[in-house]
Amino acid sequence: MGRLSPRVMNDPLTNRGTAFTTAERDRLGLVGRLPDAVLTLDQQARRAYEQLHRQPSDLAAYIDLEQLHDRNEVLYYRLLTEHLAELLPIVYDPTVGEAVKTYSHEYRRPRGVFLSIDRSRDLRRSFEELDLAPDEVDLVVVTDAEQILGIGDWGVHGIQIAVGKLAVYTAAAGIDPARCLPVVLDVGTDNETLLNDPLYLGVRHSRARGERYDAFVAAYLDTVSTLYPDALLHFEDFGAGNARRFLERYGERCRMLNDDMQGTGAITLAAVRSALKVTGAPFREQRVVVFGAGTAGVGIADQLREAMVRDGLDSDDATRRIWLVDRPGLLLDDMDGLRDYQRGYARPREEVEGWRDASDARGASDARGGVGARGGFDLLTTVRNVRPTVLVGTSTVRGAFTRQIVEEMARHVERPVIFPLSNPTEKIEAMPADLLRWTGGKALTTAGIPVDPVEIDGVRHVIGQANNALVYPGLGLGVVVSRAERLTSGMLLAAADAVAGQVDGGGPGAPLLPQVENLRASSAAVAVAVVRAAVDEGVARVTPDDVVQAVQDAMWQPEYGNEPAPSG
Repeated sequence: MGRLSPRVMNDPLTNRGTAFTTAERDRLGLVGRLPDAVLTLDQQARRAYEQLHRQPSDLAAYIDLEQLHDRNEVLYYRLLTEHLAELLPIVYDPTVGEAVKTYSHEYRRPRGVFLSIDRSRDLRRSFEELDLAPDEVDLVVVTDAEQILGIGDWGVHGIQIAVGKLAVYTAAAGIDPARCLPVVLDVGTDNETLLNDPLYLGVRHSRARGERYDAFVAAYLDTVSTLYPDALLHFEDFGAGNARRFLERYGERCRMLNDDMQGTGAITLAAVRSALKVTGAPFREQRVVVFGAGTAGVGIADQLREAMVRDGLDSDDATRRIWLVDRPGLLLDDMDGLRDYQRGYARPREEVEGWRDASDARGASDARGGVGARGGFDLLTTVRNVRPTVLVGTSTVRGAFTRQIVEEMARHVERPVIFPLSNPTEKIEAMPADLLRWTGGKALTTAGIPVDPVEIDGVRHVIGQANNALVYPGLGLGVVVSRAERLTSGMLLAAADAVAGQVDGGGPGAPLLPQVENLRASSAAVAVAVVRAAVDEGVARVTPDDVVQAVQDAMWQPEYGNEPAPSG
């Protein structure tokens, strides 16, 4: 054992660096390979935190963390879990977006599975050569990177999104990183900057679409479902049309989660439930306007509709209580260019024939936009005629919730529920401070970005962040513990209710969502609710005697365990 063992020192899952004891160094052939001092994991974490704080920018901090991730997985997750609220914006949104853009130029070592559509014959082999047994994978996060966060199509660079998502799963919910796989489907890119970059690492052609693309995704799902039958298959940042299409096509036969639709919908549902604790109104009586009818907006509409159904409405009646507005205006059934997933929410043209146009009141020549030859009413007109109790923004249109719109809503609703969920800050529909000022402190609000507390008339309003990380890690852990056959609407509702149950919305200025500082405990509570829902709905393949203990036992801890085995 005179040589350094690559499997011990070069594998981040087994490397302990200066924490290897003297006895371990002797046994593993590491004598003379490390400085003399033996540090504890806590000491290593303190040093790593100090090094992190010397970085000159968030992107530099991200790179520093990823280098640690590549060296020592336990230390990386100890640092992340101890400072999760602080580091979450570094390892994921918004900093990961900057890291995605520079991936080919900052590339150091591979992490994940890279599947090229030009080498589809290698798809199964790419997984088989990982040498993982069917019961050794709990979670696979996959992206085709067509619609990353708010920055669009970034081709193979999307692997960073899958890596970042899994880091949050592990730090927040304790899903074992050794049992997780990040995957990118490299189907090309329409990003000209990448295609013209000589250092770009992905396949160098425009994005594949149509039958070839669908066949590649189908082959991927068939392969991972066969090789890892217990794994949750998480889809991330697919294009709007594809995200919903694949969920509808495969969701009943694969253990799938689309966070852009289902996770966003669940966290919004949790915030609405908290708001209704304050107003005392039943869910079935809500009138909801969603501004932004893309993947997230329609996913939110789906979750809110399901909650109305659970509260006594039939599906048609619930759908009629939701209005979707996009940049061209209110979605109407005779519009050209509607996507399949939008059609169910498009209003009949005859329903709005008698509407009063907002231009009647403000002197504008026309308040309607257009899709094709016939347009829909704008947001102000919709709010004036619908008189919504809930207004949700996923439009990425900064300032879309104007003072006029908010005051119009507040004229008809005592406690207007207003959620500007777009991020980052330059894309938010309105700042919560403005919403509170315009409504005299009566608005019940949460936001898609971190926001400082706001004081109005002596009341300190704490603004919860509608961060999907409050939902999807615990949701995933619940699926892992229950081995659920699929993810059901009841499990999503249970996750939302578990999040809402962690806040007391009764006090003046209280947040509608829990703070991320307690994310690990929050995720455990969500997981318990999800397991129980899976059992109740008959999709759980494992029914724990003690659900709370089963969840705790399943949560991986960032600690050095048994001594690594020597290798030659």
